[in-house]
Formats: sequence, structure tokens, C-alpha cells
Amino acid sequence: MPERLANALLFQLGWFACVIGGNSLWLLVALGIVVVHLLWISRWADEGRLILSVVLLGTAVDSALRWLGVFEFNDVAPLIPLWLMLLWALLATTLRHCLQWTARPWWLGSLLGAVAGPLSYYAGGRLAGVQFPYGPWPTLIGLGLLWSLLFPTLHLMARRLAPRLSSR
Repeated sequence: MPERLANALLFQLGWFACVIGGNSLWLLVALGIVVVHLLWISRWADEGRLILSVVLLGTAVDSALRWLGVFEFNDVAPLIPLWLMLLWALLATTLRHCLQWTARPWWLGSLLGAVAGPLSYYAGGRLAGVQFPYGPWPTLIGLGLLWSLLFPTLHLMARRLAPRLSSR
């Protein structure tokens, strides 16, 4: 239980560092949190592939949303900002820990994704100056639908990319 609480608190601290700090030195705080997670809560051998896979998937999803005009950032780039990529890494650190309870049954993850996903984007957007050109309600509803599918997918990735126990 203390490990899950530490994981949740570290995630929240990292979330604020990314959202408020943007592409500044505050990213070192968030990166440090990922390192602390891998040193004291888990290990790179156990979660490295998961973290990298979630960052790749999240970057692809959010960059596609950016390209479709759902998000408007202050910078001009084809991909999402680095701080948002790091947020995906932080989210990956929670899947087998503080958010593991939402993995089964699948609808718990779907429900959490439908509610918490859009709320996180809304709060993060307000703090980081991200615009929703289609308006807040259509964007949040669309994000809720997307995250109701995406979060169970992330849990499936966490299961599939789990370290295999060797039979030595």
C-alpha cells in the first residue's frame, strides 16, 4: 500500500511539473520521478518496455489529435511538446501500481478513462495554455470516448509487456 501511495503522489507531482513547467527545466523533476520510480518502486527490466511503448502510443495519439486540430499548442511542431510526452511516461508508471485496480474488470479502466482522461486534458490545457479549437465540450466528449477505449488498451499493454519469469 505505501508503494501505491508513493506512486500516486509521484505521478501527481510529475503531472504538475510537466503541465506548469512546460518545456523548461521543470521537466527534470518529472524525469527524476520516472527514475525514482524505476529505482525504488519498480525496475527498468520490469517496466522499461511498457514505459517506452506507452510514450510511443501516447505521442502518436496526441500528435494525431494535434494534427486534426483538436489541440492547439503555442509551438509549431509536427509532434506534441516534450512535456506531454513525459506525461505519457509518468502515466505508464501507474498502470501496474496505483491504477492497477482499474485493470480488471475492463470496464473500470474504461470508466476511469472516460472521466479522468478528459478532466486531465482540461486541467492541463488550462494550466499549460493549450487551446481546444473545437470548443471545450465537443473536445471533452470526444476525449472521453477516446479514453474509454484507450485506458483498457494501456492496461492490456501492461499485461502483455509484463516481464516473463524465467524457468531456470
